[in-house]
Amino acid sequence: MNLKDILAISGKPGLYKLLTSSRSNVIVESLINGKRMPVHAAHKISSLEDISIYTYEEDVPLVEVFEKIYAHTGGKSAIDHKAPSGELRGYMSDVMPEYDEDRVYDSDLRKLFQWYNLLLELGLLAEGEDSVVEDAEIVEESASEDNAEND
Repeated sequence: MNLKDILAISGKPGLYKLLTSSRSNVIVESLINGKRMPVHAAHKISSLEDISIYTYEEDVPLVEVFEKIYAHTGGKSAIDHKAPSGELRGYMSDVMPEYDEDRVYDSDLRKLFQWYNLLLELGLLAEGEDSVVEDAEIVEESASEDNAEND
């Protein structure tokens, strides 16, 4: 599984796995309780692959942020998303000092850590065949190989 198949749906808690889609809706499965449900195309649906975090230079894709948190924690859970805002910001500064504190809101950090801990709990962040971290490394390797061929 990669981040492309994992969705965040506005107004609905948690994360969802994309099962199938049609013109008017998509069928998703909750990663929290496994329930399947249709979601109309009018809902704001975002793939985690398309989400990035603001930094002072360029935006950093969510998968890279997850990699940094994973490396920082040694593969353990991150800070609880219900922690006070100051603690969340301090933790984020430790993990990624270049994040833009003015444009990244407390609610964004809460979602980030909640999603990270959920994906870690489900084993989707561990290094392995179906993990997000492994998929990101494959993408980075192929991009660097393409750049080497073009030079």
